[in-house]
Amino acid sequence: MRRFFGLSCIGVSLLLVAACQTRQPQDEYRPTATIKDLMDSLVDPSGDFLFDSVATIITATGTEERAPRTDEEWTNVRRAAIRVIEATNLLVMPGRRVAKPGEKAENPEVELGPEEIEALINKDRTAWTNLAHGLNDAAMLAIKAIEARDVQGLSAAGEKIDAACESCHLRYWYPNQEEQLKKVLERQPQDIRR
Repeated sequence: MRRFFGLSCIGVSLLLVAACQTRQPQDEYRPTATIKDLMDSLVDPSGDFLFDSVATIITATGTEERAPRTDEEWTNVRRAAIRVIEATNLLVMPGRRVAKPGEKAENPEVELGPEEIEALINKDRTAWTNLAHGLNDAAMLAIKAIEARDVQGLSAAGEKIDAACESCHLRYWYPNQEEQLKKVLERQPQDIRR
């Protein structure tokens, strides 16, 4: 009886191991938000916060140089950069939809509809992932600048983040603008280009 019980335990253990190994990677994730949701709630507002954190504002009354100065300001800029970085991982998560079923393009005269965008992404997931990684790389430059409290570096990282965003938008949202895409890619440093 003992021997049977021992063999049964081994058999059940092997079945459990086999069952765990057959799980697909997408089974580990539960993507509920769409790419559009992530852009609206994480990427756009956080990117705007980063861009606006360093600026020269010229008005009739004079010039204002905007940059993080206090510990709290640097912390808030870092939080925005972290949101952009981690959003890039969420964007490439298996099973993530571009938009909710039936959702339409906001400006159909200039941009593709969600179904068309999703078809382009699914046609070449490697390109989609590489573009998301390009945004991640650019946002990591912002983190390095923030940690060094380097205002010029943060400004330069903002330009690279903008170029990474534009590359993706020109490929998926505003296609058939190859010349514009080439110009954006030329502006990107070699280490971010994919």
